[in-house]
Amino acid sequence: MSILAKHGAYKHAYDALRASGVDPLNVRFDAVLSPTEGVIGGRKMILLGTNNYLGLTFDPDCVERAVEATRGQGTGTTGSRVANGTYGGHKELEGAIAQFYGRKHAMVFSTGYQANLGVLSTLVGRGDHLMLDADSHASIYDGSRLGYAEVIRFRHNNPDDLYKRLRRLEGVPGDRLIVVEGIYSMLGDTAPLREIAQVKRETGAYLLVDEAHSLGVLGETGRGLAQAAGVEADVDFIVGTFSKSLGSVGGFCVSDSDDFDIMRIISRPYMFTASLPPGVMASTLGALEKLQAEPHLRHDLMRNACRLYDGLRAMGFETGPEPNPIVAVAMPDQETAVMFWKMLIEGGVYLNLALPPATPSNVRLLRSSVSAAHTTAQIDTALDVFAETGRSLGFLTSGRRRAAGAL
Repeated sequence: MSILAKHGAYKHAYDALRASGVDPLNVRFDAVLSPTEGVIGGRKMILLGTNNYLGLTFDPDCVERAVEATRGQGTGTTGSRVANGTYGGHKELEGAIAQFYGRKHAMVFSTGYQANLGVLSTLVGRGDHLMLDADSHASIYDGSRLGYAEVIRFRHNNPDDLYKRLRRLEGVPGDRLIVVEGIYSMLGDTAPLREIAQVKRETGAYLLVDEAHSLGVLGETGRGLAQAAGVEADVDFIVGTFSKSLGSVGGFCVSDSDDFDIMRIISRPYMFTASLPPGVMASTLGALEKLQAEPHLRHDLMRNACRLYDGLRAMGFETGPEPNPIVAVAMPDQETAVMFWKMLIEGGVYLNLALPPATPSNVRLLRSSVSAAHTTAQIDTALDVFAETGRSLGFLTSGRRRAAGAL
């Protein structure tokens, strides 16, 4: 028997997908032509599932900065900063991120996933209490396991439930850290951050917000939901990624917390992972400058997101609760979801097929992520393909959907 036999249930589900002619885990691009177009199987696609929110992956200035840094300093650092030292780009990027958020300290990681692993496992440990929104990203749950704190889940976006669970801890030793996300990655909904900040103040907890999907999207200057909600002073730690709005790879944490730099010698995911290469740091710096200098990118992004969201709802599709760059459509069952996704690709639209257990409440989703770089014509074409596919599958009848369950 194989050592992997214990995962037989997942293998069976994956084999069933592939038997239907669909393999969402192995989509291969022949070419990526731009932030919004690629080629799959010789067919040009509208890319509607890439998280390329500001469309900066092909920005000429960012590309040139990456090339210049790579030529001057090589393709990689070949080790962690603890072992191989800190490059000038590391300090420059940390300084720029700290300044952007108006915080005293910043720390960069090699991925956004690693940032959550490193920060959460360092901030709390045995005897502490980690209060997680039930719909938290996998990286948050995995980071909680590394730190050995007691994990207490509260109902998604429910400040009252959070408050009740924190009140039960009165008199119990240990720190309490609340963790929420700016925009949740599956349904595109935002946290009720004002209310959660109020709970934090009343209970004496700390608050961390993962702004991975809200950096460059929300807030007057693009700092995320904490800025948009007007509660930045209540947020003790902000974690995020460079792989969405900034078009590269990497993660970060910013804070005004005293002794912040102690994390550099305690956070194992930071200490024992190779650091960001020069080209990535250079392009990320360029993208951060673009984000600040070109606010129209955020406006273009939200205009496109609202156009897709409103168009899908007008056709009768069941979407997430609010318009954001993540636009999710619920499917009534897995068979319909798989066939719908396959027909969208055949119609020239690539997006994400999201199935349990990766989705909240075991819902089946077609997940889009809109870009500022999408043209109105591309959004409208995607809507046309959605409508045609929905009618072909009998999913839309006289402009209405079959019941898919509320999101």
